[in-house]
Amino acid sequence: MSQPRPALEPDTPPARPVLAEDASRFMLLEREVEIEYRPQMLSALQGKVNAVAEEEQRTLPACPSCGQTMRCHDTREVSWFSRCGRVHADVSRYRCKPCHLQSRPLLDMLGVEPGRISGVLARLLTLLATVAPYPLAARLAWLLLGITISPMGIWRVAQRLGEAVSRYQEGLSRYHADSRSVGASTQDAPAAVVLGVDGCSLGMQVRSTRRHRKGDETLPPLPAIEEGQFREVKTGVLLLPNERVETSPGRRSVVRRFLVTCLGDADAIFARLYAQLRELGWVGTDTVVVIIGDGAEWIWNRASMFVRRCEILDFWHALEHAWEFAQLRYGEGSAQADAWVHALAEDLRAGKVQDVITRLKRLRPKTPALRESLQSLIRYYSENAGRMRYDEYLRLGYGIGSGAVESAHKQVVHARFRQAGMRWSEAGARRLLALRLLLLNDNWALLDRLRMVSLA
Repeated sequence: MSQPRPALEPDTPPARPVLAEDASRFMLLEREVEIEYRPQMLSALQGKVNAVAEEEQRTLPACPSCGQTMRCHDTREVSWFSRCGRVHADVSRYRCKPCHLQSRPLLDMLGVEPGRISGVLARLLTLLATVAPYPLAARLAWLLLGITISPMGIWRVAQRLGEAVSRYQEGLSRYHADSRSVGASTQDAPAAVVLGVDGCSLGMQVRSTRRHRKGDETLPPLPAIEEGQFREVKTGVLLLPNERVETSPGRRSVVRRFLVTCLGDADAIFARLYAQLRELGWVGTDTVVVIIGDGAEWIWNRASMFVRRCEILDFWHALEHAWEFAQLRYGEGSAQADAWVHALAEDLRAGKVQDVITRLKRLRPKTPALRESLQSLIRYYSENAGRMRYDEYLRLGYGIGSGAVESAHKQVVHARFRQAGMRWSEAGARRLLALRLLLLNDNWALLDRLRMVSLA
């Protein structure tokens, strides 16, 4: 085989691309204003903090245990980091001698901690960590906020706020699991709500504790990665059938959806799905909950928690089983297999699942492997025939595929957790999953109402 000839270079060499000598004039003006007014912003913020501190010192706090007035023990100057810079305040510490309790009301009221990143800055850094790996988030902090911080510094902030969100979500799930809980009003509850749920694997760390260097010694090697060093992240998606729009012929998009996820078992994800439905007011007495699944038993076993429900076997998973038999019968990639599956798909879409099963039973495979594959396909369709009335589901607008939850996996898990070489601790994954849910559900403002959690 002859080798391709290299392209001939032109007689005149190409000119080197030219860069401007500096940034545009407007960009320079923007940066000048920021540099000029940042100290003034810090001064204004410091003045407001001082005014709050003076107001707070006029009243003595009461002991939360016995109710007696606490006495001032000492007053010290403390500082913390804000979006504008380091803020200082004289903070008094009060004690209750009988109860041996102490408090610093000013810090509690401001929601800050001495020497820590607090306020809006902590939320902005956490947002960067939610969408990008920690080293990249640290670089973005400098490019977007003009703040120099290490990846470990961003990790600490994200872990503390992530733990606060995770505890809130777990508490909300436990609250709505109680029959005495109060959910949102169901006066305008929809006639039907679609629930899709599935799981995907997440690589976990191969060590239970961090490695520590002793003196000048090198870090001990990591243990080998064993099979099964993975956990399943279960993700659910909630949407309304009437909020699907056709963006192009044969292609539909969801206007609004709500995501739920957890690093836990099947009971946990269904408990959170139910809590989210109650929070939205989407589960009334006449609401039909449409559960779309891939045929996994753990999905159908827990779908019974909804009295009015419609179970749908994902159309594409149903075809996957047909493809396995067709490729074994006609050969992988053959035109006959393609035509056979497409004809079967048309019948399934038309709601003729019983006719399909009858035709499959008439087949007489010649090899044991074919007979076993055929019996498996017949058994699968027979067990799920009540979940394969696809013509009815399409007419009602429920949909027949689990594309929404597959897309949710990519956005919640794959985009942040499954990059090259990533391994997660259980606590770290749980906290970051909680933060990504806030962001993807357009509920990031909830983070402003949660206090940072102290981690051991």
